Amino acid sequence: MSRFVVGLTGGIGSGKTAVSDRFRALGINIVDADIASRIVVEPGKPALKAIQKHFGATVIQADGSLDRAIMREKVFKDKQERKWLEQLLHPLINEEIRKELATSASPYTLLVSPLLIETGQSRFTQRILVVDVPLEQQIERTMARDNNSEEQVRNIIKAQTSREERVASADDIIVNDQDIDQLDRSVSELHTKYLKLVNQE
Repeated sequence: MSRFVVGLTGGIGSGKTAVSDRFRALGINIVDADIASRIVVEPGKPALKAIQKHFGATVIQADGSLDRAIMREKVFKDKQERKWLEQLLHPLINEEIRKELATSASPYTLLVSPLLIETGQSRFTQRILVVDVPLEQQIERTMARDNNSEEQVRNIIKAQTSREERVASADDIIVNDQDIDQLDRSVSELHTKYLKLVNQE
């Protein structure tokens, strides 16, 4: 198991995947909280049955899987529903993350989570890396990527930790508002830094 875990977080549309893909290319194992969140609601899992019972059949697709778009719409409109869903899923997601971190064998591991700070997943980490991007750029990128309305994107951003809080919690920051070459350089520098920190342990 990698004892050294770097938590990678950032608001929606900040470019977390672009950053984690570059760490992966450098041989670093990625544990992705979004993937963990999909695993715990796969067809046949108790969590999906609980969700269907609570929200009704409209959130289940024809193939029996969760309709994440409808689910997202419901929970970002209603704070109580979001709270209910988080109380169900967060412990299960954290358990899945713990299992995956335990089997990672790279010099350090990157835990990618949009809700690293909100869910307490930061307790799995030794350092926090925040991918930061100006708000308007964040909204534009998310609307283009997910085909969401501006209102929906702003609601998602509001539900996440504020940009200021995220930056305040960071040990390292990548400002992802430049070109790809700049991103490559930033990741390469941090990779070198993390390898040094691992060797000091």
